[in-house]
Amino acid sequence: MRIRHSCVAFGLLFNAHAAVAQVARQTDADHYTRYELLAPGSAKFRIVYEVTATTPGATRYHNPIRQGSIATDESVLDRSTGKPLRFSVVSGKVARDYGVAGADTSGEYIGIELARPVPPEGEQRLLIDKTYEDAASYLVSGDTITFTRSLGIKKNAVVLPVGFELLSVNYPSQVRTEADGRVAVSFMNIGPAAVPYTVRGRKLARPLVGSTAPGAPPSAQSTTSSSNPAAPSSSAGTLSAQLSVASAAPQRPDVLTDSRLSERAYQDREIVYFLQQPETHSFDLYHDYTETRPGVDKYLNVVRAGSRVSNPSAYILDTGERLRIETLKGAQITNAKVDIGGPVDAQTEVVVIRFTAPSRGESVRLRISETYTDAARYRLQGDMLVWDREFGRPANAVVLPAGWALTNSAVPATVSVMPDGRVRLNFENPRTDQISVLVTARRR
Repeated sequence: MRIRHSCVAFGLLFNAHAAVAQVARQTDADHYTRYELLAPGSAKFRIVYEVTATTPGATRYHNPIRQGSIATDESVLDRSTGKPLRFSVVSGKVARDYGVAGADTSGEYIGIELARPVPPEGEQRLLIDKTYEDAASYLVSGDTITFTRSLGIKKNAVVLPVGFELLSVNYPSQVRTEADGRVAVSFMNIGPAAVPYTVRGRKLARPLVGSTAPGAPPSAQSTTSSSNPAAPSSSAGTLSAQLSVASAAPQRPDVLTDSRLSERAYQDREIVYFLQQPETHSFDLYHDYTETRPGVDKYLNVVRAGSRVSNPSAYILDTGERLRIETLKGAQITNAKVDIGGPVDAQTEVVVIRFTAPSRGESVRLRISETYTDAARYRLQGDMLVWDREFGRPANAVVLPAGWALTNSAVPATVSVMPDGRVRLNFENPRTDQISVLVTARRR
């Protein structure tokens, strides 16, 4: 049943768009799409789309229905609470009136009523689940299937049906076999244009068994990361969590426990460094982190050796709630019985951020801000600014101080100028290794 019929009352609210006052432009972030191919010959595939609404004060969000596709079985969840949200199919004109710039007035959109207004400098995380029927995108020929589609979202996964092997994929992709035996390919698009993505699979005589640890695929979970940067991720919402859980149990010979098999495109930690003037050797930063594990009520940020930390603060992006923070060092860590996942000596320092633990099906996304001082990795060499640091996360950004012009970046980055004139470099790494970032700049 189409949601137009299931949510008529709410649809009437949207159809009253003529009375809607001027609203801010709809903005969003953190896009991830998972395409699960259904029975060959049906031309159907399930889409699990995760997106974050970021317009301050927004009470609604609109997601387009691609023209040429028939959408059914729609549902929307608030990823913070795990609860369903009200929605309706609306016209492109309604979506435009509610802030969707350039909305196609001949198209249709899923109009979602948010659980609460988006807080200032906050967000609301959504999971949109729907099934598309599109014969032009999902084809079958004998025992071979082909999924071909232009994918504008930067992080995507395509999952073959049970019993199919991967024959080819035309864009560099991570290949993983999930616990139920389905083969998945996922990728991070680090370029500016949509990827014309094509995946081909072939039916096997007998289905593959899972080659990773048992656990639910990402489509059934929320994004997460470890609450202890010194230890591997252990959340039930990611493959790395499944591997971590499996490593503590008796091992089957056909289960490979290796954190490199964590789906890179699904990892959602983000960190931005704001460099102060280089004479200070200091930089402000914030990083965003999601916790889904029931009962986990703290985040531990172990300070990197050689760095000093100051001015820590944190809040919940979903609600704007400010959090309690304490900084512990040496014996204070031991006395507080805080497990940092490694040895503690007199120089060990950890920032502890406490929050209300999520219940099953819920998640909490934090923004943690600090000021670091690190003379070895951020310095002034003559009259040249030098930033020399390794990044392990998929998404990192560096913002130069005011008045400085970029001269070198050893690792490829996208470069832009912020509204205040500062230069920003975005580093995206789809690989499982660290990148050694060396950036230099000179005063204008």
